[in-house]
Amino acid sequence: MKDIFSFLKKRINTPSLQEIFCAIKNLGRNEKRIFFILFIIFILSAGVLIYKVNDKISITVPDNGGIITEGILGTPRFINPLLAISDADRDMTSLIYSGLMRPDSSGGLELDLAEKYDVSKDGLEYTFILKPDLVWHDGEQIIVDDIIFTIQQAKDPILKSPKRAGWEGVIVEKIDDRTVKFILEKSYTPFLENTILGILPQHLWKDASSELMTFSELNINPIGSGPFKIKSVDKDSSGIIKTYYLVSNKKFALGQPYIKEIDLKFYASEEKLIEAYQKGDVNSLSAISPQTLENIKRKDGKLEVFYLPRVFGIFFNQNNSKVFTQNEVRQALNLATDKKKIIDEVLKGLGSEIDSPIPHGVFGAKEYGGDIFSIEKAKELLLKNGWKLNEETGILEKKDKKEIIILEFSIATSNMPELKQTAELIKSMWEAIGAKVNIKIFEIGDLNQNVIRPRKYDAILFGEIVGRDPDPFVFWHSSQRNDPGLNIALYANINADKLLEKARTISDKEERKEIYLQFQEEVEKDVPAIFLYSPYFVYVVPQSLNGVRELESITTSSERFAQVYKWYIKTSKIWKIFVKTEN
Repeated sequence: MKDIFSFLKKRINTPSLQEIFCAIKNLGRNEKRIFFILFIIFILSAGVLIYKVNDKISITVPDNGGIITEGILGTPRFINPLLAISDADRDMTSLIYSGLMRPDSSGGLELDLAEKYDVSKDGLEYTFILKPDLVWHDGEQIIVDDIIFTIQQAKDPILKSPKRAGWEGVIVEKIDDRTVKFILEKSYTPFLENTILGILPQHLWKDASSELMTFSELNINPIGSGPFKIKSVDKDSSGIIKTYYLVSNKKFALGQPYIKEIDLKFYASEEKLIEAYQKGDVNSLSAISPQTLENIKRKDGKLEVFYLPRVFGIFFNQNNSKVFTQNEVRQALNLATDKKKIIDEVLKGLGSEIDSPIPHGVFGAKEYGGDIFSIEKAKELLLKNGWKLNEETGILEKKDKKEIIILEFSIATSNMPELKQTAELIKSMWEAIGAKVNIKIFEIGDLNQNVIRPRKYDAILFGEIVGRDPDPFVFWHSSQRNDPGLNIALYANINADKLLEKARTISDKEERKEIYLQFQEEVEKDVPAIFLYSPYFVYVVPQSLNGVRELESITTSSERFAQVYKWYIKTSKIWKIFVKTEN
């Protein structure tokens, strides 16, 4: 190689540096000035050329670093996937724990702790193989025993876990330290949704019995295997948690998150949460009402809006109020409900109208039928079916055999601003057709325990959470009419029951979709409820945060963190040839 360069130097006769400097020294003043101007132009041109070439062959990629400070409404008490009951609990659990599977960015599921899984042809056996070298935040190895322990605790009736229903009747079998098998009593197509359940470390929890699990210190100082782990905790003088400082988990199964640290600060009220945001104490927040959103003054944030698969509606209890046994009454009330007005005035446009127990945007939903609101048609329907206005009371009445039925009833709902305002709007709409509507407001705990569970209501304004892969069985099958079932409309229809039972066993998506469409037609004919809207989830984040928008939808507010390991603030430039491509 040296011989080649020597040969070229002789042929080209390249001057040495000493000869160049000597030549420059012998130049005149004007010649030197011209030389240096040309030299500077050459250097700048070369720099621009190099920059453009580098820019052409480089791309911007996420880089490690950055801190998010988020405000959360409420205080976590059970940072435990089996016990989490509040949004604050679920937010923390989503960041600290991992499941076999994890919600992906397109409304489906991706592998998390699991390396792969297999489903038997009859749909009764699900076999999962764990990724190798998985570890907990404390460095201990994750094995199948941890999976089995978690599921056994979920199934334990003493613990009363909210996750119990999804695991009842499921047998868990250890194949080896990395392989576990779930055996179902009967085929249940949405079963994979259960596997996003966060897994507990058996070596830390094994000495805590089901009776004592709720009192464990691990509920507030958890050890998991999720994308973030606890660095430190800040408490006030009363011992109440004010802030959790979380750092990225280098050993996370899907790779270390780009964000270096997430600080979660907790506030007792929406007012204090907004105040903290306005002052700059936090730079992201969620779980705020549409009305409050209008009051935010900061301009350095951006709104990320997600579709929430939830069904808010008014569910009729025909066992408690005879007036709802009249089919024309339920139909007329549906005609008299201006859903668009509710969304515009209550949700400030942050929601969509629905007319089905499966909201659009969710698998199996029927196409939205459009606005049918008409006060005049509602009045005509009632008059046609024998309802007459009592001139003294101003309320419609109907003679049924020897009994006079009065179009009077109550609506029960929780003490939430949106629901109270919705109830008031519906009251005015329905009273416009001759009904007498009484509104009963309850605190959420009281509503659940003393109204919903014993089914003590005429009608109830409430919301239902529908999953990515919906299973309307729990909300609409006749077997779920009594507590602890969730059929709050006390709906009973033999054809609907058969369709719901069949849908659970069908793996073919198109066939199952057709069954769901037939089920919705049955519900539409019977009008056991008036479906109002699905709200949007609004997330306020800093302008510098990227990756959040990749999510298409979320099932619960805590699922906004499902892809948190892909979020980033910092970026860097690298040549395209060095970018790793996914298989």
